[in-house]
Amino acid sequence: MTPTEIVTAYYDAFNRGDAEGMLALLADDVRHDVNQGGHRTGKDAFAAFSAHMTRCYRERLTDIVVMASPCGTRAAAEFTVNGAYLETDEGLPEAHGQRYVLPAGTFFALRDGKIARVTTYYNLADWIAQVSA
Repeated sequence: MTPTEIVTAYYDAFNRGDAEGMLALLADDVRHDVNQGGHRTGKDAFAAFSAHMTRCYRERLTDIVVMASPCGTRAAAEFTVNGAYLETDEGLPEAHGQRYVLPAGTFFALRDGKIARVTTYYNLADWIAQVSA
């Protein structure tokens, strides 16, 4: 698969709620950089994060645009997150099913046909304002 196809397959799996499908596209030592947070390394850590996100949020990504570098080692995606805040996440406002729409983007590093790094960015202040309204 090309880098664009890999990233598209990753987001297709995300939108299906297919955590195993996402994990299959990741390198064993994947580095996951969280928006305004630290990073975690490895598929197990990514799987734990995914399970946490599924418990606290229901999200569907739309308007996805994927771009890739000519060398095939980097890719990026811009998209809109359409979500519902289901369960209170530690340190964040109380959840009661609030809906939100948020622009976001992710940068990827690719190696040997797998995603080796996932770095996602979005405006946390915007999200907090939306779920606090």
